[in-house]
Amino acid sequence: MRALLVVNPAATTTSARTRDVLIHALASEMKLEVVTTEYRGHARDLGRQAAEGGNVDMVVALGGDGTVNEVVNGLLHAGPAPERLPGLAVVPGGSTNVFARALGLPNDAVEATGALLDALRENRERTISLGLTSGTPGTDDEAVPERWFTFNAGLGFDAGVVGRVEQQRERGRKSTHALYVRQVVRQFLGETHRRHGTITLEQQGEDPVTDLVVAIVSNTCPWTYLGNRPMYTSPKASFDKGLDVLGLSRMTTPAVARYGTQLLTSSPERGPHGKHAASLHDLDQFTLHSKVPLPLQMDGDHLGLRTSVTFTGVRRALRVIV
Repeated sequence: MRALLVVNPAATTTSARTRDVLIHALASEMKLEVVTTEYRGHARDLGRQAAEGGNVDMVVALGGDGTVNEVVNGLLHAGPAPERLPGLAVVPGGSTNVFARALGLPNDAVEATGALLDALRENRERTISLGLTSGTPGTDDEAVPERWFTFNAGLGFDAGVVGRVEQQRERGRKSTHALYVRQVVRQFLGETHRRHGTITLEQQGEDPVTDLVVAIVSNTCPWTYLGNRPMYTSPKASFDKGLDVLGLSRMTTPAVARYGTQLLTSSPERGPHGKHAASLHDLDQFTLHSKVPLPLQMDGDHLGLRTSVTFTGVRRALRVIV
């Protein structure tokens, strides 16, 4: 087994000593090359090199969801081919690690490494679906490059929160759940379209869903975690199906209080619901249009402002070792 280990040295929950222990454990079971990322996008470049080189059987991402997203986009630069491309393995090292936990991996890096080694010995793997975004023909965003996401994306309110968190991290703030909660409040206070949304969801052969303030796209569940508490926006979302969407058309104070409570008490059986909530399940393709530019996020990475984004659910896109 030949493997490339992509290490994010800024991963928030692993120390240099812990990383050394994990590297030693992995190297005892395989021919391992270790590369530490040096700039934003480096993990994507390494994933692409592994895909194009043909001399690696597996890429292991040691880091948070952002590192995983970059590796995936590198591996799938030329499109999905699970039978030909290296498999992906994940050792969680970020603050939330949604993708790894959604796969059923332990949230502790040492325990996850042990689970990975067990999976390799037992030849355990699965092929999962992913989300793909692209620019929409005939719009100002037509030339926006394609990008893959592993667990969620969002246009509007939630992406604004992600953008605010990134700004705080650039100022030296540590990524914590308390930081996210504070930015949710600030985004709400600054939201100018919370009573009448600007987003329309269109899919072929169906009536459009209009006036959304936020559209949260899920490729799996849960949507995210608050500490150890999973939060479900689309409980039916699955790595084995297309994409799910939760759209909210009202973000007034009572609505936010209601949906916030529903999120905190959500379960695999029920997510946010009500008069101003629209839930769509197992979609192959749809487009989100906005009357004004809105922030877009994918896998917790803020990608700037967009007025139109096309989403595609790509089944059996990536082979993962679990």
